[in-house]
Amino acid sequence: MRTKATKTPYNYHELLQALEQQGKNIYGRHFAVQDIDRPVILKLLAYFLQDEQVALIEGIDLHKGILLTGRIGCGKTSLINLMRLITQEDYKPIIISCRQICFEFGKDGFDIIRRYSTSSFYPYTSMPRVYCFDDLGLETNVTHWGSTCNVTAEILLSRYDLFISHKMITHVTTNLNSNELEGIYGNRLRSRMRAMFNLIAFPSETTDKRR
Repeated sequence: MRTKATKTPYNYHELLQALEQQGKNIYGRHFAVQDIDRPVILKLLAYFLQDEQVALIEGIDLHKGILLTGRIGCGKTSLINLMRLITQEDYKPIIISCRQICFEFGKDGFDIIRRYSTSSFYPYTSMPRVYCFDDLGLETNVTHWGSTCNVTAEILLSRYDLFISHKMITHVTTNLNSNELEGIYGNRLRSRMRAMFNLIAFPSETTDKRR
C-alpha cells in the first residue's frame, strides 16, 4: 500500500485485517474488506486516527468532517460505525439517521434543531458533540403545528456556523452525488458543505453488500 513509503506510526495492513475481523464480529461472517473499497477505507482510517502524514497524501483535511457517498448497500454506515472503535472518545461520532431526526421534529418541533446544533456540546464544556447524519437526502420536509421545515438543512446550516466559530465537526453519509444534493438543498447549503466536509466517494462499481 502507498502508506509503506510514508512516515506513519500505524501499520495499515494490520489495521485493515483488524477492521475486517471487527466487521465479522459485529455484522457476521459475510463481512469482508473488498479490494475496490480499500482506498476509501484507507482515507477513513487516516482521518479517524488523525494520521497527519497519510491524510496529507490522501488529500484529507483533518479539521473538516467527512461526507461519505456511495450507492445503496456499499457499507457506508457500517464503516463509520467501525471507525468509532479507533477514534478518541470525545470525537466518536454519534450516528443518527436523518429520517429519525425528522420524526423527532414532528414530535418535538424546533427544539430538535437546537438539540443537534447550538445545544450540541458536552455538559459543562465547550467541546462540541460530533454527529454523523446518516442517509442524508432520503428524508422529507416535516410539518410541526403548521410549520413546514427541511430539518436537516437547517441543522447543517447551523452546524456550519458552529464549525466556523467553535470547530464543530459533522459527518454525513448519503447515496446522492453533489448535484443531487444541490437539487434538494440548494446552492447555499452545498457551498457550505464544501467548506465543512472532505468528500470521500465509493467507486461506482462497488457492489451491494447486503445481497
